Amino acid sequence: MRKSILIGVCLAALSPAAVQAQNVEGRVGKLESEMRAVQRKVFPGGAGQMLQAEVRAPQSEQGPGPGSPATSALADVNQRVTSLEQQMTSLTEQIEQNQNRTRQLQDAFDNYRRSNDARVKMLEAGPAPIAAGGPIDSDDTSSGPARPSTRPETASRPGAAPAPTKVSVEKPSTGDPAEDEYMYGYRLWAAKQYPQAEAQLKKVVAEYPKSKRASYAQNLLGRAYLDEGKPSLASMAFYDNYKKMPDGERAPDSLLYLGQALTKLNKPADACKVYDELNDVYGAKMAAAMKGQVAAGRAAAKCK
Repeated sequence: MRKSILIGVCLAALSPAAVQAQNVEGRVGKLESEMRAVQRKVFPGGAGQMLQAEVRAPQSEQGPGPGSPATSALADVNQRVTSLEQQMTSLTEQIEQNQNRTRQLQDAFDNYRRSNDARVKMLEAGPAPIAAGGPIDSDDTSSGPARPSTRPETASRPGAAPAPTKVSVEKPSTGDPAEDEYMYGYRLWAAKQYPQAEAQLKKVVAEYPKSKRASYAQNLLGRAYLDEGKPSLASMAFYDNYKKMPDGERAPDSLLYLGQALTKLNKPADACKVYDELNDVYGAKMAAAMKGQVAAGRAAAKCK
């Protein structure tokens, strides 16, 4: 009889611990599923990466006093799980804030891009054709029909500046097609043959999208447009490089030049958002020279 009573007392004493263990196990299972969800957001490609929480058991500065029982292992685990839950909540909030900021930047740029599509198409279409009958000479003040102009061509005028000579650009041949095609585009850009350089750089991006030179070519395409005085086309090229190849070596440069292009387009508020995005995404990796360029760009756009 005494033995049965003793067993009952022991079971009654153990039941709260068993309930706590079940609760902790349930919380750990929930945290594991949340951790996997966060992993999919932070590392979309997988690659076997996993976030590790920096949670340690609390260290007591002094041992337990006389007559005070030591903290049980179950209580320690329970406290660590609570700390992990708090860190998980903070991490999830940060991810949501970053996604929201990126979405706002994309929406703003999409709106700007749509507003400029018509103007870009007009620029690409070129000037309107001249009406039949030829141009009317500006020196002709008669009221009769238009006569062919007798004014000599600009190049044949005495003292007129000669037409720019087209420099021959040699295409390299090193056995690496992607490298050769990009360097040819770079040489065309350096020679200020912008239309030819733009066509060549587009070719590099289209034919070698997996090469590291694709990021270089897309960024240099934007610079060619910018140097040619086409900030609208330049801004689209820079944004595409950042959007499609955010891990490319020239993605930070494209955000920097995108801010400059938007400033030229009288879009200082959008330029400031781009500089904020550049600092948030690549700030830790930026060289001192680029940080100075960002500061100058923010000053030009009058960012707060």
